[in-house]
Amino acid sequence: MPSSFDPLWHAPGTGLLAQMRAAMAQRQAHPARTVVLLPYAQLMPLAQRFWAQAEPDGFAPRFESTLNWSHGLGGVAVGAHDLRFDTAMDMLQAPVLLESAGLGAQREALSARLVEAAHQLAPLAAAVPPAERADWAAQARNAVALGMEAPVLALECVVARIALEWAAASAYATDVLWNPSVPAALDCIIVLDGFQTEPLVEALCRSWGDKVARLVRPEPPAPALPALHAASDSEDEALRAAACVLRHIEAGRTPVALVATDRLLTRRIRAMLAAQNVRIRDETGWKLSTTRAAAQMVVTLRAARWDASSDAVLDWLKNAPAFRPRTVQALEKALRKAAVQSWSAWSPEATPRQPAVSDAVLLANQLRATLQAARPLVQWLAAVRALLQASGQWPVLVADAAGAKLLAALRLEEGAEAEFAQLPQAARRLRLAEFSGWVGDALEAASYVPDHPQDEQVVVLPLSQLLARPFPALVLPGCDEVRLAVSPEPPGAWTASQREALGLPSRAVLEAASRAAWANALQTPHTDVLWRQSDASGETLLASPLVQALWIKSALAPAADPRVPRSLAPQPSLRPLPVGAALPVQRLSASAYEDLRRCPYRFFGLRQLGLQESQELTGEVDKRDFGTWLHAVLKTFHEALNTAPVQDISARVAMINLASEQVTRDMHLEPGEFLPFASAWPRVRDGYLAWLAPHEAAGGRFEQAESALELPLGPLTLIGTIDRVDQVHADGSTTALVIDYKTENALATQKRIKQPLEDTQLAFYAALLPQDTLRAAYLNVGEKDGSQLFEQTEVVEVRDALVHGILDDMQRIADGAVLAALGEGAACTFCAARGLCRKDWWSV
Repeated sequence: MPSSFDPLWHAPGTGLLAQMRAAMAQRQAHPARTVVLLPYAQLMPLAQRFWAQAEPDGFAPRFESTLNWSHGLGGVAVGAHDLRFDTAMDMLQAPVLLESAGLGAQREALSARLVEAAHQLAPLAAAVPPAERADWAAQARNAVALGMEAPVLALECVVARIALEWAAASAYATDVLWNPSVPAALDCIIVLDGFQTEPLVEALCRSWGDKVARLVRPEPPAPALPALHAASDSEDEALRAAACVLRHIEAGRTPVALVATDRLLTRRIRAMLAAQNVRIRDETGWKLSTTRAAAQMVVTLRAARWDASSDAVLDWLKNAPAFRPRTVQALEKALRKAAVQSWSAWSPEATPRQPAVSDAVLLANQLRATLQAARPLVQWLAAVRALLQASGQWPVLVADAAGAKLLAALRLEEGAEAEFAQLPQAARRLRLAEFSGWVGDALEAASYVPDHPQDEQVVVLPLSQLLARPFPALVLPGCDEVRLAVSPEPPGAWTASQREALGLPSRAVLEAASRAAWANALQTPHTDVLWRQSDASGETLLASPLVQALWIKSALAPAADPRVPRSLAPQPSLRPLPVGAALPVQRLSASAYEDLRRCPYRFFGLRQLGLQESQELTGEVDKRDFGTWLHAVLKTFHEALNTAPVQDISARVAMINLASEQVTRDMHLEPGEFLPFASAWPRVRDGYLAWLAPHEAAGGRFEQAESALELPLGPLTLIGTIDRVDQVHADGSTTALVIDYKTENALATQKRIKQPLEDTQLAFYAALLPQDTLRAAYLNVGEKDGSQLFEQTEVVEVRDALVHGILDDMQRIADGAVLAALGEGAACTFCAARGLCRKDWWSV
């Protein structure tokens, strides 16, 4: 806890406690009939403790904040349409108000802005006695229209007007303080102001007259000079800030105040301190929407959409204990293998040999179906609760502190939804998208504050709440020009003229409060000020003007790095030299053998260990997808052409177009995503048909496509899927022609056959066919140059050499040959095993 003696509180004659005694003595007030009004609730226990230390005998005044005092007097907002300052409630009323103003079509876009505007006007309305609030609203109606005359600002003007009427018509919990019986029951009301004047407190002080005494913060002594730390980036700033805190703890300067100027930075520092078992009292917490519990809720609602992606549903299933992880893994593997992006394109019948997977898909669809119909909010909450219980997510949320806060914020606990049952605005039927938006807004507005430990070593708090709280040490990160602006941007969309007319805080008022809070922070005996010199994009950041002014005035030198250096001996990675004898290869494809030829270690990792990259289910359609599509189109076209032969070019164009449309549907390709390739298709099609005619005239006849073949070679089996096999009739004989499609640059295809023994694919496919004599070629199906055939003229000799090489290589692996990482150039640049072999970290 802060020091038991602090000049601000205990200084004779000028301290806050002495001023309180003087104010009570002047008014002959009894402490039990005195209230000390503090600017924020966190100051109440400290003030009570300091008074008890100074006055251990006798009565003590009550220390209150306006809201805490109001609740103690029974003040609550009970009207169905009142502002609740609870986003879950207010976001229900906002669409109703917009619809009544004829803006129902814009309610989704304007609801959050309306709630924000109403929350900003509410303190001004609450600062007016309820009986005079209508007159205040009449004057304010002209103010909200100032500067809003342009037609382009019509929506903003309407939102401002609705917000004003909502704020003026609402009752507030603090309205109880306007009751004449409140000051009548007291002898003295003592007020300690914050850095920024609160409208309600000012108005109440005027109303209560001579019973009010305002405390004056005594002039502080000259502050100690802070330590200035310029960090390179956000991570360096977090590391330095955590180190500063640890150094203060080691020196016994506890509790250390850690100011939360940036949410992400503070959470990073907090995580570093938690890893060192530091006891932290976090008074700011973090948005409930950033917790894992909120992520589970969002994932669940996203998976329930009728157009949910496979990734969205898989994400939910992985977080739902009712679905076994092994079953979900099998389902994910099947979905990725089939490249099914949309969940609706999958069915339980797709995995007949895996009944557990089929059952999981059926259960998932049944649960998803319970959230797809529109209904009132109360029914939504009951349906979501039932789904969470059926999916096994409910116990997980209940056991988690943030999960319990989420259930309370959304009123998902049993019977809690009854709070909405009496609200007319909650009767509106919501679609899933609207309900999901309501959930998102409610979670974004709510905060999760973890439980406070006993005897904390660090207190995380806002800069403004350092007021009147003496800490032995302060760490103030985030003091750059963005996060600690000397002139903060006023919240909301109000113009300067509107702010002045309504009484909203202006930029000048906010700047004065910011400067006062900064000056107060520098009174801490030991202060560390930190800022980063670059942001996440690499752009240069300057220190806050407040820091720059301090730097120039005091001529401070940068502080030493608070981190303790450590000596680490270099431990370079050794070059991997695995042996694959214990992992015999039984089935070998052309691509697998190509891996062995390019890099033995790549073969070991990807083929023998089976470490394969997972394919993305969602993403932009790329050239690989176009190649897959083209293979399927040509297969479908030629099979149809074999069934109903036609020679007329227009008939063939119609037939191949029909095949392309069918394959596009079967592959579930979105027209927008496939558009770049669809626009090139006519030229690709015409070029292919132009090649096909002379090919057929020379005796070529399509025989089969996408044929899966196998060739046993002792304990090894060669496997492969050949794009196409034709029979070529020429000079009275028939020869098989193996064709492999390529959509790459024609020069790259030509390079493949330049060195016959370097090419694996055609020779491997030739080995799968039973013919001793055959031909093989690559067919480059291009857009610019049409279709061109690149034949490997020495394929028979290369095939025989390849088979011999395969048998020799497999025997060497079985005998314990080292599978070293020998890849070079492009083989390493695009290798999926590069992170496994760690070539970039080898010792020299």
